[in-house]
Amino acid sequence: MARVTVEDCIEKVENRFELVLLASHRARLLAGDAPLTIDRDRDKNPVVALREIGDETITADDLKEQLIHSMQKYVEVDEPEAETVPLLSSSPAAAAVAPQSSSDDAAVQFDRMSEEDLLRGLENLAPPVETDDEGE
Repeated sequence: MARVTVEDCIEKVENRFELVLLASHRARLLAGDAPLTIDRDRDKNPVVALREIGDETITADDLKEQLIHSMQKYVEVDEPEAETVPLLSSSPAAAAVAPQSSSDDAAVQFDRMSEEDLLRGLENLAPPVETDDEGE
């Protein structure tokens, strides 16, 4: 059985709590068939993970990045700006109909409905017709 102590690993990862987090994350990766970086020698996954950290066959910074990535629920994806996307119109007639793009966003107008207009429209909606089958 391997003799791995916390003192062997604390030189690589100074915070003991962080060491436990990283070693447990690596042990879970090993349980999920991640490739080993050292010989197993009949050791269990937590011992192998500590040995990998102690022998520096896997860096603590890499483990930290993997742990952070595995815990993220939302990853922001950079998408191109609207100005860099070319227009898909290929015909000259479509280009003539397309509105001219301007850098002034103040010129863009949207149809707006006031709250009063919305309430008047909702009041004019007829309620659903009740049938005799609903009460039975």
